Amino acid sequence: MTAKKKILIVEDEAQIRESLQDYLNMQGYNIVAAATGDEGLQLGLSENPDLIVLDIMLPGMHGYDVCRQLRAGNYSGPVLFLTAKGEEVDKLTGFDVGGDDYVTKPFSLLELLARIKALLRRAEKDKPEEESYSFDGISVNFTTYDLQVQGKPTKLSAKEMELLRFLVAHRGQVLSREVLLEKVWNYDSDVSTRTVDTHILNLRRKLNDSPPNRYIQTVHGVGYKFVGGL
Repeated sequence: MTAKKKILIVEDEAQIRESLQDYLNMQGYNIVAAATGDEGLQLGLSENPDLIVLDIMLPGMHGYDVCRQLRAGNYSGPVLFLTAKGEEVDKLTGFDVGGDDYVTKPFSLLELLARIKALLRRAEKDKPEEESYSFDGISVNFTTYDLQVQGKPTKLSAKEMELLRFLVAHRGQVLSREVLLEKVWNYDSDVSTRTVDTHILNLRRKLNDSPPNRYIQTVHGVGYKFVGGL
């Protein structure tokens, strides 16, 4: 028998938290719940759930800070934000701190379930074929989220690590910004392609990939190509 997927719900509004708990229990998931950011962080690291549903506006520790610290603690599962905000800057902030998707309140339970299933499917499919990759004095471990550049530990955000992992997995291929948004951010049109450019710029800086770019090349009018180690 397949083990139930475990989902952590971090939501301070008792009615929403209990409704989600009951509904997802009925859908066959094992549910753990927290009412504060601090409790959510503790459970996220100790319970290691398959997915976390995380409200942004929480008492105590803010949802973005919870996500940031989860990623710093090597939690690698999907994080689905619940937010009352719909501004693009808020979406981008959520992605920058390591979130994978978001649902804006008020939302339907069916929509939330569809997002959860999609994220869990992607998490299974996107387990890296290569645990680690090395090139030109740079080594990265996609399981432990460790990056060494010329022997020096270098910190990547969770989304930068996912982006690097996808680039490495498709090295030598030209990848459009739209493809990167769909595969790394799980979006096709709701998020500006500017966020891809920003993350590529940050990744190049941390890899010491200054112009002319040796590892992540720009293919003008199309997107990017990773050639490190080729």
